[in-house]
Amino acid sequence: MDDMDRKILAELQQDGRLTVTELAARVRLSVSPCHRRLRELERSGAISGYRAVVEPAAVGLGFEALVFVSMRQEDRETVLEFERAVGEVREVLEAQRLFGEPDYLLRVVAADLAAYQRLYDERLATLPGVQRLTSTLVMKHVVKDRPLPA
Repeated sequence: MDDMDRKILAELQQDGRLTVTELAARVRLSVSPCHRRLRELERSGAISGYRAVVEPAAVGLGFEALVFVSMRQEDRETVLEFERAVGEVREVLEAQRLFGEPDYLLRVVAADLAAYQRLYDERLATLPGVQRLTSTLVMKHVVKDRPLPA
């Protein structure tokens, strides 16, 4: 990973729809070497994919909560079962296992408070091994989807 690779990554994080020609012009490289570098970044896993960034409120999911999960027990089977089950909850956008207490942090979206309450009662509280859930409601995003530093 050199400075040119970092420039390519920075440009793509700003606009993932750039053509190779546009990307090459922005990083001041000819198209063939730029294309080779791009393919190598993809092959190495530095670029793991491309996607559209969708505004949650525009698709009716304007309510967001951070949910801290404390597990009743943390044996391997319970952890694997919890992680599999939480992966099936579509409203969970991110799930991170943490060191210390709590054990997990979930980023959850819903249409509104009533929809979140149903999700909480019917899905989140019934996840395997859960002892306690603590929710914090997101007031606003101050920094969101920031590109990784170069």
